[in-house]
Amino acid sequence: MTNEKEPWIYVNRWGDAADPVPGRRGSRQDICSCFDQSRPHPRARVGFHTERQDTSAPGWQRLLELIDEAAADGREEFRPLVDLTPQERRQIITLPASIARLTAVKRLVLYGSNLVRIPPEIGAMTSLEEFTPYTSYRLHWFPYEITRCRKLTRSTVSTRALFGNYKLRPPFPQLQPPPDCVTNLDLQNLDPRHWGTTTVHNCSVCDRPLEPSGLHQAWISLRVATDVLPLLVSACSAACVAALPSGPHDHIPTPHKGGRVDQPASDWD
Repeated sequence: MTNEKEPWIYVNRWGDAADPVPGRRGSRQDICSCFDQSRPHPRARVGFHTERQDTSAPGWQRLLELIDEAAADGREEFRPLVDLTPQERRQIITLPASIARLTAVKRLVLYGSNLVRIPPEIGAMTSLEEFTPYTSYRLHWFPYEITRCRKLTRSTVSTRALFGNYKLRPPFPQLQPPPDCVTNLDLQNLDPRHWGTTTVHNCSVCDRPLEPSGLHQAWISLRVATDVLPLLVSACSAACVAALPSGPHDHIPTPHKGGRVDQPASDWD
């Protein structure tokens, strides 16, 4: 007889979502050098990822098919990347707007993705309860529209990769001043270098179509499910920006334009 305890068995919750070739992250993910994800550099300058989605890529075409299948069968869990090769996974840098059709999905798993942005249409996934973009190291922010997922209570995010995260306090990209008029802007083909996204349809806050005079962007950090996330707001007016809720005290609690803004001290200082 011995008094030794049985060893713990740790379960890999996302084993079937990982790269099928162990140790070859580069086969499915590009390396991100936006900021150091291991050491604090709060006064550095950062920007948005500038990549645009290649909609002719095989991975994108396959993802569209997978979304169609998931919408048709009403599945509650959607793990699209497991059905793509590592090369196809690397081709996906955003999600299609058609994710708005996945209204039955409760669990969205994007483990180890190459994503650099999530479209605002995620807000239409009204049944979403669990969101897992874990180890998506190029995903630094989320659209404010994710707050419309009222049932979302669990998330697993690589927080060190987030703008303004509490561990490292990396800065936020500087946002553009509101244009005097958006009639000269192609809102379906924006430059992500300046606006963070390639399309803006409706106001992030009130969901109304953007007025000709309105594109007011702001950052706000809010707790979404398990994590505090940096959220990009694309609003129709200054009034909608002013209507945003207050954030947690250990982050910048009010909307801001990014750049070299003062943040609370890092927990690692």
